[in-house]
Amino acid sequence: MPIKIPNRLPATETLTNENIFVITETRALTQDIRPLKILLLNLMPKKIVTETQMARLLGNSPLQVELDLIHTSTHHSRNTPQDHMLMFYKTFEDIKDNKYDGMIITGAPVERMAFEEVEYWDELCTIMEWSKTHVTSTFHICWGAQAGLYYHYGIGKYPLPEKLFGVFLHTLDHKLSILFRGFDDTFNVPHSRYTTVRREDIEAVPELKILASSEQAGIYAVSTEKGRQIFITGHSEYDATTLKDEYERDQAAGLGTALPENYFPDDDPTKMPLNTWRGHAHLLFSNWLNYFVYQTTPYDLNEIQ
Repeated sequence: MPIKIPNRLPATETLTNENIFVITETRALTQDIRPLKILLLNLMPKKIVTETQMARLLGNSPLQVELDLIHTSTHHSRNTPQDHMLMFYKTFEDIKDNKYDGMIITGAPVERMAFEEVEYWDELCTIMEWSKTHVTSTFHICWGAQAGLYYHYGIGKYPLPEKLFGVFLHTLDHKLSILFRGFDDTFNVPHSRYTTVRREDIEAVPELKILASSEQAGIYAVSTEKGRQIFITGHSEYDATTLKDEYERDQAAGLGTALPENYFPDDDPTKMPLNTWRGHAHLLFSNWLNYFVYQTTPYDLNEIQ
């Protein structure tokens, strides 16, 4: 939450330059408080797991958040009970006249397909176009980030020699980014994907800035100048055992997936993995809510441009 300080206090500029969230007396007196409305487009197959992970991170904030869940109407979920979908999920048609402070587009297990071959691609493009005028800031995750970079900026994805699978060390390319305020110089992020985006493709787009990356995992975080669109290629929201569950699933399916890197203690899959990214995951989502949603969204959502 912001710190309220007197108008024109000299500390204002210093604190702002240090990415400290400040609010002046004048703004505080005229500020109305309402819950932040966040829309979650859940493209993951195990929707209950993903919605729980997202709600956990969004809920770790003093800000009150109202979460709306939607799924694509052009794809039938086979891994989530239908009564759960009917009770808790809406479709884009149900919410298209609403406006939202923030939106999250999750990953999806379709990355080895061409974007245009994905069953719900046209519907997703409609939603992403709609988000430009109905959402203050959209947070794209993993395949959702690749899809967003491709749709909005024509940036393609490329197959990797083998699955990028494990927990990898990252550093900040843009050290003053407020999305990463409070982060350590290095931080861990889980990745689980078969494709990647290339640095040179992103650097060729003036509207985009690379915020963080990894020597092993490549580009991690990309943003537009004011954070209207944020693209995250990893899975900071993952639980401690998510990669373990994926590894065991792949082994059972005979896929021959290698052991996730930097994950199991002593690389022993019989040992319980440690969560070494939880703190930074909470900070990432908290910073997004505070700086790119709460600070910038109008009180009247109808004023979103």
